Amino acid sequence: MAAESPLKSKGIAIVTGAGQGIGRVIALRLANDGFTVVANDITANASKLDGLIQEINSLGGSSWSCIANISVEEDVQKMVAEAVSHFPGEKLTVMVANAGIARYDTIFDLSAADFDAVMTVNARGCFLCYKYAAQQMIQQNSGGRIIGASSMCGKKGYEGLSAYCASKFAIRGLTQAAALELGKHQITVNAYAPGAIETSMLDQLASWSTTASGGAPQNYFDTLKARTPLGIIGDPTDVANVVAFLASEESRFITGQTISVNGGTFFD
Repeated sequence: MAAESPLKSKGIAIVTGAGQGIGRVIALRLANDGFTVVANDITANASKLDGLIQEINSLGGSSWSCIANISVEEDVQKMVAEAVSHFPGEKLTVMVANAGIARYDTIFDLSAADFDAVMTVNARGCFLCYKYAAQQMIQQNSGGRIIGASSMCGKKGYEGLSAYCASKFAIRGLTQAAALELGKHQITVNAYAPGAIETSMLDQLASWSTTASGGAPQNYFDTLKARTPLGIIGDPTDVANVVAFLASEESRFITGQTISVNGGTFFD
């Protein structure tokens, strides 16, 4: 049975990679802001999605989980179609293409398979989410907000992260090109570029980098803190706050931008 949508809904917001980390906090924030949230992740994170949906619903929000691999075109098509059909009478208002993966290795030791995996999930996955969300929004003729996950690594190269940097630079270019094409439909396209944020991915990067250097994970975190004027590592809420703004009506005159959320690690 299709779910009934609350009157307060601002429309449907799809958030990919919502099972954990930044995606989870974005989903919670958008639900709190009055969106009907469709939370996506892969099968391995199904139980985490279930917990997220329970939390949103317990807080009075409206949500639904969708298992899909965003690097598979048919999965993304189906995800967008089912999101709209699951909440009849509501329109797809926001797409947050958040899902992503990373690999850490030197360009000499990084395998072609790992490079392809990162590009497939991060760049291809973002492209597919942009494409099919845009098609749905144009069909609705009501505008919309498309938001992608770039990175500090999408604005500056970092040693050991060649594939990840390449994929996140690609998202910036994709965002700019899509903004030019979709503006006439009143669809804005922007991205967020987090710096060091307290997530399991950051823990993983710390483990990889310190294994290579022979140091300790704490050394990695201390170095990240020292690079910012604020002397801290960010929280997923810091990113969710920016995404919430980009998803709102207040951001109507902002498009094609990739907004840094990096504590001042570098300025652009």
